[in-house]
Amino acid sequence: MRLCRFEYHGRVRCGFYQEDFVVPLDDLATLAGEKTLAESTLGGHLELLLPIDSPAWSACQRLASAELLSQGAAELRLPTDSVQLLPPIARPNKLLLLAGNYSKHVEEQGGQAAERERTFPYVFMKPPSTTLIGSGCTFTLPVDSATGSPAEKLDHEVELAVVIGRTVRHVDATEALDAVAGYTIVNDLSDRGFRPNPDRQTRPKDAFFDWQHGKWHDGSCPCGPCLVAASEIPDPNGLQLKLSVDGDLRQNGNTAEQTYSVAETISFLSQWVTLEPGDIISTGTPSGVGNASGKFLKSGQKLTCEIEDIGRLITYIG
Repeated sequence: MRLCRFEYHGRVRCGFYQEDFVVPLDDLATLAGEKTLAESTLGGHLELLLPIDSPAWSACQRLASAELLSQGAAELRLPTDSVQLLPPIARPNKLLLLAGNYSKHVEEQGGQAAERERTFPYVFMKPPSTTLIGSGCTFTLPVDSATGSPAEKLDHEVELAVVIGRTVRHVDATEALDAVAGYTIVNDLSDRGFRPNPDRQTRPKDAFFDWQHGKWHDGSCPCGPCLVAASEIPDPNGLQLKLSVDGDLRQNGNTAEQTYSVAETISFLSQWVTLEPGDIISTGTPSGVGNASGKFLKSGQKLTCEIEDIGRLITYIG
């Protein structure tokens, strides 16, 4: 089951996703006699289908497996290039991201890979209401506070993201994947050269906060193109992930390279924060970022993030 959110003729809707077309979920539910499901998705919020043990989620799974979707209802299909894809989750309560979760990524930037038994995952946040944008959207280069010109060190980071499907607290890693609704793709755009107030007095923690704030620009978290149900990806730690810029392959890794697996990350976070349905956890990026190669992003470029079994997330740099 692949679910998406999209805008079509000014209306935000939920749908079943295929690379070439989407099928509006409310129209298909109406056709199948699933009136409650049709009504619950009219506002275009996939969050309303959660938690994953709800009648709405079960009804959605029935529709996804029905012959009606695979063979019939052709008249409901909308070409993907005729809609604007949106982030699969409109307003997650939490948008959490891991830093340094692939050892080669840490090492390519001059750092030392973590000894997992002796440390813990580094986690930071992005504002979900202003950073999330959908596939096919444009991210405009932020203005450098020192020069007044477009930022010169904008970087890319393809990442596997997890969408939580039910409320969990203190969950063990052996049971953590049972709390997952599905998976999607995140591109953690990062302004490596962010330096607010270049004439400032230097303080000991400037480097940390410059790094943190450089993650928070509006639109800096492209996400999509869809949410793939966890049942279709039984092992999230064996997926190939790639990122190219104008067709030039920059990142090529596998989630098996993660220092902390998806299950371990969920378990760790749940020890000190309640995870809720719709929360997004982005699990870090492999090697190949621009900060290591000196190849930063420029206006006019097209970024393609691809993760096995999920699809392609497209972002344009404006």
